[in-house]
Amino acid sequence: MKRMLSGIKPTGQLHLGNYIGALRHFVESQNEYEMFAFIANLHCITVPQDPKELQKNLKDCVALYLACGLDPNKATIFLQTDVKEHAQLGFIMCCHTYMGELNRMTQFKDKQAKGEKNLSGGLYT
Repeated sequence: MKRMLSGIKPTGQLHLGNYIGALRHFVESQNEYEMFAFIANLHCITVPQDPKELQKNLKDCVALYLACGLDPNKATIFLQTDVKEHAQLGFIMCCHTYMGELNRMTQFKDKQAKGEKNLSGGLYT
């Protein structure tokens, strides 16, 4: 069986875009893939976060996964920080990825186009 790994950043109010862009595909894919759905709690700290709000958002994200139909008997749901090797692999990948490729990443381009200043290097990971 093929594997699928994807996640959502718990950075604020979850919305219809989360469902259309990701969650719907998670639910549809859980029957044909070994599904791993994570909550990207490392990626979300690329921008300032209120710790209490972040904790609430983490719980809300798990609830949303379940409410949308992700079945914990068919899919593994976990926090990104539960897998320490994720950060290690991220560092290794950064060491072998050219800046030109990173500058073309959607998240970076979106924030740059909005004129946001002081973008953190974490957006590249």
